[in-house]
Amino acid sequence: MVEIVEVPLPGREYEVRIGAGLLATAGGQIAPLLKRPRVAIVSDETVAAAHLATLEAALDAEGIAHSALRLPPGEATKGWPQFERCVEWLLEEKVERRDVVIALGGGVIGDLVGFAAAVLRRGVRFVQVPTSLLAQVDSSVGGKTGINAPQGKNLIGAFHQPAMVLADIDVLDTLTERDFLAGYGEVVKYGLLGDAAFFDWLEANGAQAARGDKAARAYAVKRSVEMKAEIVLRDETEQGDRALLNLGHTFCHALEKATGYSDRLLHGEGVAIGCALAFELSSRLGLCPQEDPSRVRAHLKAMGMKCDLADIAGDLPGAETLLDLMGQDKKVIDGQLRFILARGIGDSFVTSEVPRDAVLNLLQEQLASRA
Repeated sequence: MVEIVEVPLPGREYEVRIGAGLLATAGGQIAPLLKRPRVAIVSDETVAAAHLATLEAALDAEGIAHSALRLPPGEATKGWPQFERCVEWLLEEKVERRDVVIALGGGVIGDLVGFAAAVLRRGVRFVQVPTSLLAQVDSSVGGKTGINAPQGKNLIGAFHQPAMVLADIDVLDTLTERDFLAGYGEVVKYGLLGDAAFFDWLEANGAQAARGDKAARAYAVKRSVEMKAEIVLRDETEQGDRALLNLGHTFCHALEKATGYSDRLLHGEGVAIGCALAFELSSRLGLCPQEDPSRVRAHLKAMGMKCDLADIAGDLPGAETLLDLMGQDKKVIDGQLRFILARGIGDSFVTSEVPRDAVLNLLQEQLASRA
């Protein structure tokens, strides 16, 4: 069964298709988008080894010609050198403005290839085929594309909506437990930011999803995508409401920078820690009940996930340095750092009125607990 979530942006409408076995039928789903039977695929070496042959066979079945570029796996790929390599390869492949580029991979590939499609010939269409839980529930939907800069994460990019998203639940079976749970950090975020009933559902069903239950996985992806689509429709370019999707990310991006965008801390792990910290900060500021941060941390721990700075291996810089790293975040406006805080589970909001000392004290306490 295929679940379809519509993203009806005027003039740029597209579908997010969610279900098992979609990769094996991708050719038939992509064919109606094509002006000529030809696509260019960009993936990474790890994902290509697992899934490229299935995609290519699906394209062959529809008589669609294809070529593929394999980039190195990992967050370090999401920078100028591999971006340049990708764009120049697409030009060498003579990709035209009416053609379609396929991004086959997780969030790194989706973000980089989407940005390449945005700037190539001033914009070509692309299809997201997300292969990680994190990409299926978050980064493949909504048109945020980009790469990292030395100064911080996702500081270079463009809004460029995909022509279609194919989220095949089956490919999640190939993820390591750590990668699945990292993606689950983004799933939890949706319940926390705007749907308390979904968070209730996750408390009851999250463990089943982690164990491989297809129905639970499909629902978790669908509900997350529905929530993201609703917010993107209200605020495509993040002038207001869309910032809610960054719950946990102000802390997360600083921690990712502090750990060198390495395997020490995966993005979704940083989001989970960031959400726990955002709820703790909200409680300390008297915005939400004290029980809420405890409930958030209890669920993350029950799932075997990171939820504190103490869960990050290796050295971390001091609290002042972490706070300075937050200042490089894209959510800074007029020099004011914006936080997404919560009045309760399922009720988050954006604010710049957060006392610096409150954040500093929280970070200092968290760092002290690592000793």
